[in-house]
Amino acid sequence: MFRTFQKLLWFAATILAVVNAADTECPTVPVTSSDRRPSNNSLRIVQYNVEWLFMDYYSQADCPGQHCPWSNQSEATIHMNYVSNIVKILNPDILNLCEVEGCDELNILIDNLESGLTETEKTYKPYLKQGTDSATGQNVGMITRIDPTMNLYRTDLRYDYPVPGSKCGYTGTPGTSGVSKHYITEFTISSTKIAMIGLHLLAYPTDSQRCAEREAQAQVLQNIIYGYTSQKYEIIVLGDFNDFDGTVVDANNNLPISLVLDIMKGTAGEYNGKYQLFSVAETMVQDTRFTDWYDENNNCVSTLTEFSMIDHVLVSSYLLDRLNNSYIYHGYDEFCGKYNSDHYPIVIDFIL
Repeated sequence: MFRTFQKLLWFAATILAVVNAADTECPTVPVTSSDRRPSNNSLRIVQYNVEWLFMDYYSQADCPGQHCPWSNQSEATIHMNYVSNIVKILNPDILNLCEVEGCDELNILIDNLESGLTETEKTYKPYLKQGTDSATGQNVGMITRIDPTMNLYRTDLRYDYPVPGSKCGYTGTPGTSGVSKHYITEFTISSTKIAMIGLHLLAYPTDSQRCAEREAQAQVLQNIIYGYTSQKYEIIVLGDFNDFDGTVVDANNNLPISLVLDIMKGTAGEYNGKYQLFSVAETMVQDTRFTDWYDENNNCVSTLTEFSMIDHVLVSSYLLDRLNNSYIYHGYDEFCGKYNSDHYPIVIDFIL
């Protein structure tokens, strides 16, 4: 009897583990992809770092908890509602989210957006490939009205750092770095084959070691980008790069100490000159180019000098030519104790 009871416990634990795994990631696309956009020639993509969109407790990061912006599940729910309200305003066809815990959170967000709609009126589906950042438990995912044509996947490729020609000034022990938070997938939209990479690179733009590791991360992803450009795919790379763009300078003229954006654009790195991507921010007025608030003086009040642009959307020339509108949504204030994100979303409209 005891052994039978043990087997039942083991079976229950196994089923629970499977359920939890299913909750964590949802990378699988349907056999037949569908396009549920209201208009079949306009495409709105939004990049949004939603700041610790966690509802299930993650113990290693204590979130929701005392070491997280949201000290309990009630606050996490309020934050989810604030994020949902911003997404409702922006009404994206594809929304890339950084700092999301898993598919539970994506489904809650979708439920908030589609509350009151019938099943036939609902248009969003969640997709997420779990990363390897066990310290934070953060992932990059999407909700979308257009199904990808390939299951979301990721690369475990690593590159040595410092990379050749590094600008970081790192003089410590060399190492290797991979990209812990990202996904790769493909779309076919209006007969256009598009490869999309959603990413969240290592933090701290001016730290020399993190800079060197982030350059190696950029080289990992450049390898993927070059592979797709060689197959004549159009490219979208979007996310929190945690770095500045030295060519398309932000509102406060922050300049990088790294080659990260240059490597990703194809103007540096192993495949320098083999392809070229462009930042959609070059179509925006400079004084509007800011996506992130860092409370530099710790007074809990945001000032214009405390903003920077570390979130980016890079696209191939074909897509840049079909860009109809772009802006960074600055519709809420930043301050200590806020429930909105500490980042602002980037909104881009294409005619495809």
